[in-house]
Amino acid sequence: MNTNPIGRNAKIDFLRGVAILLVLILHYALAYGFRKSPLGDLIPTPWLKTLVFNGNYGVTIFFVISGFLITVHSINRWGELKNINLRSFYIYRMARILPSLLLAVSIIVAAGCFDLPYFNNTDDGKNFPASYFIVAAGSVLSFWHNALMASVGYFNYCLNVYWSLSVEEMFYLAFPLACLLLRKTSLIIALCMTAMIIGPIYRSQHTENEIYYMYGYLACFDAIAIGCLTAILASRLKVNGPANQALTLISGLALIAVYLQGIGGNEVFGFTLIALSTAGLLFAFSSQGNHGWMTGRLTAWVRSLGKYSYEIYLFHIIILAALRNVVTAEQVGYYFKLPLFIAFVALSAWIAILVSRYFSEPINRSLREYFVDRKSGRFVVSLMGNG
Repeated sequence: MNTNPIGRNAKIDFLRGVAILLVLILHYALAYGFRKSPLGDLIPTPWLKTLVFNGNYGVTIFFVISGFLITVHSINRWGELKNINLRSFYIYRMARILPSLLLAVSIIVAAGCFDLPYFNNTDDGKNFPASYFIVAAGSVLSFWHNALMASVGYFNYCLNVYWSLSVEEMFYLAFPLACLLLRKTSLIIALCMTAMIIGPIYRSQHTENEIYYMYGYLACFDAIAIGCLTAILASRLKVNGPANQALTLISGLALIAVYLQGIGGNEVFGFTLIALSTAGLLFAFSSQGNHGWMTGRLTAWVRSLGKYSYEIYLFHIIILAALRNVVTAEQVGYYFKLPLFIAFVALSAWIAILVSRYFSEPINRSLREYFVDRKSGRFVVSLMGNG
């Protein structure tokens, strides 16, 4: 087993930064809008809607990255996927994810119990009492929140955003089990390809309900499977030089083109194409070094968003909910919508960095140190790394 930590890939951090920024833009636009702002005058309304309201594609990018990185780390640490240490995998995933998640959920539940708007269980016309947090928060912590949403619809402004964590956590639960049971890489590849086929079929049956075609397990596992397949391919094949640059360019342009096509009308294959474009970039990044414009000073802030994207994902919606309780969309004037958005992004990043540095990462590190491999005198490396 490889016990050396895997260094961060700056280009993947850049891609994650772009993905989380798309999510931030979407959620801010839903709350405050950009149309009645200088941006609305500069960009025609149809184009502006395309730019800001397809942020769920950013989540698809995250799914592909997650599948890719978890598979890469597993191959690097255990040599082959069939050799995954189940106990270590689960312990270190939980050590990375649960501290921040528990903190975020605690804040939401506490505010919701005081019946603060945008924290309580009254979204989309629902009127669930504070006691419903037993079910709502429990579903987030036990990774079936998107299944709950499929049953009752939108009901909590903050918690409902955590549907994607349920998808990823179900992947974390199933991935090592599948690797240990299937054993052969060819069978693991076959399982991933099956997920790729099921995804569009499932979405085609639910195009009228976004909770199903965007949030369902079967609607999202194909993107994660594409990431896993890309990692397996990258472990066996490298593309360098002009071919690598061409792959980066083509994949990047394809990603932009599919994004601009939008989700509406492309519910079945739009997510697949976003996932495949992201996979092309990840495959290229696995062969490239940390150089180029994506790793320069001008894009450092995007990479920072990517580095702390998990904490930003958890806490940005809390910040936005609190902001909406202080100032309504009607109270934000024409010239203040863009500055408010920049402040929202900056505050989300700052809170995320503080939580990571002074709360979640110290706990993560302590838990890893507690589970030291005493026989060999070496630490079992956590799955955090780039993941």
